[in-house]
Amino acid sequence: MVFYKYSGSGNDFLIVQSFKKKDFSNLAKQVCNRHEGFGADGLVVVLPSKDYDYEWDFYNSDGSKAGMCGNASRCVGLFAYQHAIASKNHVFLAGKREISICIEEPNIIESNLGNYKILDVIPALRCEKFFTNNSVLENIPTFYLIDTGVPHLVGFVKNKEWLNSLNTLELRALRHVFNANINIAFIENKETIFLQTYERGVEDFTLACGTGMAAVFIAARIFYNTPKKAALIPKSNESLELSLKNDEIFYKGTVRYIGMSVLGMSVFDRYFL
Repeated sequence: MVFYKYSGSGNDFLIVQSFKKKDFSNLAKQVCNRHEGFGADGLVVVLPSKDYDYEWDFYNSDGSKAGMCGNASRCVGLFAYQHAIASKNHVFLAGKREISICIEEPNIIESNLGNYKILDVIPALRCEKFFTNNSVLENIPTFYLIDTGVPHLVGFVKNKEWLNSLNTLELRALRHVFNANINIAFIENKETIFLQTYERGVEDFTLACGTGMAAVFIAARIFYNTPKKAALIPKSNESLELSLKNDEIFYKGTVRYIGMSVLGMSVFDRYFL
């Protein structure tokens, strides 16, 4: 059983092909473990599809399934092209969402993440009971709950340095209350936005979250009147391009192939036969 490891903005994934659709949650927990497995933020299982170039099942490192992951979509797009599964421009199915991929040589990948939904606009009063004394989050007047394939709670701070002073326990509490990833962002100028993302399934800060950047981009666009194209800079400090075309979110950045890992036949028999 061969796993291929790719990284999008520091968000790393193991990708494997299967011709059977089944539950790979236990496999995901095993191989994504950074001490006793190969280590990754998630597992992508590439499956055949009648109507698309392929489809996927995506698992977080804790074995939970997610319908969408922005960085994984760019990584699997490059994987599919490099392994002759699809052409440079192709479409795959992520849950119920069609994702179009455009590959610019050598490794710049743009993924169309599709439409978004504004789920709620939340005053800070609904959240403040989860804040500690002198919390950075006390300075955020309004939070925005946005679905960009998965739900994200977004808040904006007025000081970039506050992004380095976020309290993990507060973000974890908000994550459970809203069942969403938590994104705290700073608009440096109209075309540059910095952010930190606390991601469910990982249950910690991640170096980058594509759907989180998409949610921050949309919140800034709608509520702060930023342009239809912006550079978003996550914890990995890599600049990613987000743009809005025909009310759909496009996400572009570099993808790196890390290498491949092999599990023994006993594991193959257990999960793939």
